[in-house]
Amino acid sequence: MTIELKNIGKSYDGNSWTLNGITTEIESGEFFAIVGPSGCGKSTLLRMIAGLISISEGEIEIDGKDVTNLPPQDRNLTMVFQNYALFPFLSVRDNVAFGLKEHKMDAEEIKRRVDEALDMVNLTEYGDRKPRDLSGGQRQRVAVARAIASDAEICLMDEPLSNLDAQLRGKMRSEIRMLQQKLGLTMIYVTHDQVEAMTMADRIMVLHDSKIQQIGTPLEIYNHPANTFVAEFFGTPRMNLLEATYDARLNKLVVDESLEFDCEDGMDRDDYIVGVRPSGFSVEKAAGRSNARVVNAEYLGNMSIVELELDGGDEIRVTVDDDMNHDWMINQRMLVKPQGIFYIFDKTGKLFAKGGSSNGTSRSEEEFVATAAR
Repeated sequence: MTIELKNIGKSYDGNSWTLNGITTEIESGEFFAIVGPSGCGKSTLLRMIAGLISISEGEIEIDGKDVTNLPPQDRNLTMVFQNYALFPFLSVRDNVAFGLKEHKMDAEEIKRRVDEALDMVNLTEYGDRKPRDLSGGQRQRVAVARAIASDAEICLMDEPLSNLDAQLRGKMRSEIRMLQQKLGLTMIYVTHDQVEAMTMADRIMVLHDSKIQQIGTPLEIYNHPANTFVAEFFGTPRMNLLEATYDARLNKLVVDESLEFDCEDGMDRDDYIVGVRPSGFSVEKAAGRSNARVVNAEYLGNMSIVELELDGGDEIRVTVDDDMNHDWMINQRMLVKPQGIFYIFDKTGKLFAKGGSSNGTSRSEEEFVATAAR
């Protein structure tokens, strides 16, 4: 089932906007993630789609039908909450069946749906237990099973994995994605975790300052960020953003006298922001010329994250493969040079151009996901 948001806005006081001008279409069977920092309106938007919060302006359509003023039970959707929302006094089986009983469904049909849902989430043998007797991951599976059993074609999830440990989150990400594909659900998934969005979603909406910053596939958002906020938000470690001035004589962007970026075409403004992923720099022990000193280094097994202070005062983060056998020392002098792709943003933060060569060693989106998920 398709969902269309038309100029959705939410204001609680009539003066300031929690959300403003939210317009997009979510395709049938799509896994659509809504991502952004705490307080950006992600959960508010999800609850507006569910009908739990009224909207201040705009329209919501589901399969071409205006549902803006319909109650939640008439929208043919289900929702999985961050805190599971299970009844502690009911068994797992009765928790999954609760909504079906409220709709006066036939007892045999209820049993069939509950059995099928519990089997899908591998909880068949736990049907008679109470939620207190389950682990956090198992409780989350019960909440997912309840959503599956409802037979609704739209499933909304509000940060469902935030209470789980890192290893279990990784396992549940995979299970939720497989269930969504198997059942053909239209899934809207709210998270503040960029890795969840990158590894699960077909498309991602990035929210910030009450507005949509960008909508695109994980690959599009990581490789072509619309602005500096998106660029910094996606990537671990985050992108380096450096103020630079265009030198028309050299056809270069100059951060300081020891760090420059080649430009292919002439540029018509003076000041820009250069964005460089941590893998977009090379760093070498200074044999003679140097332009930075080591501030800190974190060893992660397969690589190190090195923080350096450039001679011009900017601090940057660089990832270095540990097969280079570096023994990092604080205040050690280094030579930092750009390699691979970099991004050029104007002073408002909007993406202006993309420079450098993909023949460098900048990480692809797949490499980023693999690194960040560890």
